[in-house]
Amino acid sequence: MADRYPGYDVLAKRHTPSWNEPTRRVVDRRLAIPREPRVLTADEYATVTAIADRMTPQPRNRPPVPVAALIDNKLHRNIQEGYRAPGMPQEREAWRQGLSALDAEAQAAYGAPFRALSAPLQDTLLTRLQSGELHHQAWGCMPPKTFFKQRVAHDVANAYWSHPTAWNEVGWGGPASPRGYVRMGYDKRDPWEAAEAKPGDGDAAYRKNRRVG
Repeated sequence: MADRYPGYDVLAKRHTPSWNEPTRRVVDRRLAIPREPRVLTADEYATVTAIADRMTPQPRNRPPVPVAALIDNKLHRNIQEGYRAPGMPQEREAWRQGLSALDAEAQAAYGAPFRALSAPLQDTLLTRLQSGELHHQAWGCMPPKTFFKQRVAHDVANAYWSHPTAWNEVGWGGPASPRGYVRMGYDKRDPWEAAEAKPGDGDAAYRKNRRVG
């Protein structure tokens, strides 16, 4: 994967006008979350990791965003969205029931839990889950398609893009406090935002992004 923002590290903004002390505390807490489960079981945690690997594949040239840890942390803090679709239990229960049902589907179809399947078979099950084609009794009253939309896709994507490592991929400067963002139009960039590398930029983009603050 090509580096679109060479030399850019959003954490370099820590002691610049872009971030204040509350912002630093929020980012620090996010970076310090435990990498082992506190709500999910070890098997559930491994299944969430396998799901995240298929939903948000990551480059191998940098430490991965700990998606499963971020989701487990959300469940540990019992953070709710404030609404639930019909048939959907609260988030901890939804994840536990959904992971158990996904394993039941994997066992019935392929004789192994989801986390032990090959990537193509995992993709097949996730595609069927997304389209509402799974019907094992383990789902109970929870609609599989809604579980995919409101928990799997929503929570995995939110966890991934909440992490500074992912911010570096898209040149995002993190929370806009206290400086904020001014040039909000398409293809507009504030001087303290990262510059996307263009063909032929070479070391110039790297030097530019090393100065962003």
